[in-house]
Amino acid sequence: MKITRNVILDLLPIYVADEASADTRALVESYLASDPEAADLAKEFAKMETAGDVPVPLNKEDAMEAYREAKRLMFRRTVIIAALIAFGFLCVLGFIFVVWFGAFRLVS
Repeated sequence: MKITRNVILDLLPIYVADEASADTRALVESYLASDPEAADLAKEFAKMETAGDVPVPLNKEDAMEAYREAKRLMFRRTVIIAALIAFGFLCVLGFIFVVWFGAFRLVS
């Protein structure tokens, strides 16, 4: 099986974080020796302070899935905020109703 650049890019964060096995390190190092662009990318990753800062390259399908998930979460948040506003408005109207009719009964 031929190891592709995408496989190496998937392994790169583990390699940079020094969490890869010896075999994986050897595989990544041999690939980096043959691909100077990937080697430069590995050097940039190594300069970052934590492994959480290492950006993971997304393909188009993953990016679209992340977009759809973010859109779904924003819609859910909007619905919840609208429901809370409506509930608050109804509570205020109910309070006004109780005060109005309570005051009306006192006058009668």
